[in-house]
Amino acid sequence: MRHRALEHQSARAQVDKALDKYLPKKGKLAKAMRYSVFAGGKRFRPILCLAAAQALGKNPTKVLPIACAIEMIHTFTLIHDDLPCMDNSDFRRGKLTCHKKFDEATAVLAGDALNTLAFEIIAQQTQNAQIIEEISKALLKVVEGQVADIESEGKKISFKQLKSIHLQKTAALLCACVRASAIYLKANPKQIKALTSYARHLGVAFQIADDILDATSSQKELGKPVKADQKKGFPYFVGLEKSRKLAKQEKNKALAALAVFSKGADNLRGIAEFVLERRN
Repeated sequence: MRHRALEHQSARAQVDKALDKYLPKKGKLAKAMRYSVFAGGKRFRPILCLAAAQALGKNPTKVLPIACAIEMIHTFTLIHDDLPCMDNSDFRRGKLTCHKKFDEATAVLAGDALNTLAFEIIAQQTQNAQIIEEISKALLKVVEGQVADIESEGKKISFKQLKSIHLQKTAALLCACVRASAIYLKANPKQIKALTSYARHLGVAFQIADDILDATSSQKELGKPVKADQKKGFPYFVGLEKSRKLAKQEKNKALAALAVFSKGADNLRGIAEFVLERRN
């Protein structure tokens, strides 16, 4: 387990170095972009990109541009999610949210700039329209999921609707991580199908685990407001114990999807285990 943690630290360092290279350095907008990107995230999505490359027996550095672009897109969604018109959050990862650190207009524009820069990087570095299409479709699903989430506010929704929202808001971008990397590395259809199944189940497991943490942790532990999703999280529908069982089931389905891969997919397997073990 310690060896795996060290591997993740190394991957994170690689991603951070590449992000530093891609992000602008001068001006208020650049400062806001950098503040949010380097606010202490685990780099879960970019590490997923690199691990997908390893599963395919390829050098993970080949997909660093994709990994960085997706992390920028993810950060953009967080900046906008935290805005007063959305979740109205003051803290993210234990630090002031972008609109609190700077101002609302700067936060909106920083998110817009990160999203735009991400697609510039993908276009320049991969020159592959299929990858641009893959990530664009995933981002649209994230946006649609957010709309559905907002519309469900104060309403009673079904368990099926809840799962659908999170397949869009969470799982879609995780699928883009592995699929975009696989497409760029010319994986075969069987490999892409397996990686897609893995990421969908991983996304649901991730969200259930996130809801459990929201229900059981303090703001100090998570670095963001808690109990925010109390009325719509998985524990609200099925209780904590059943939620833990569901998360484990989804994790096991994610692991089963990797049966087509050899030891090269061990980092993907480790990521699935991490999702249920994480504490923040």
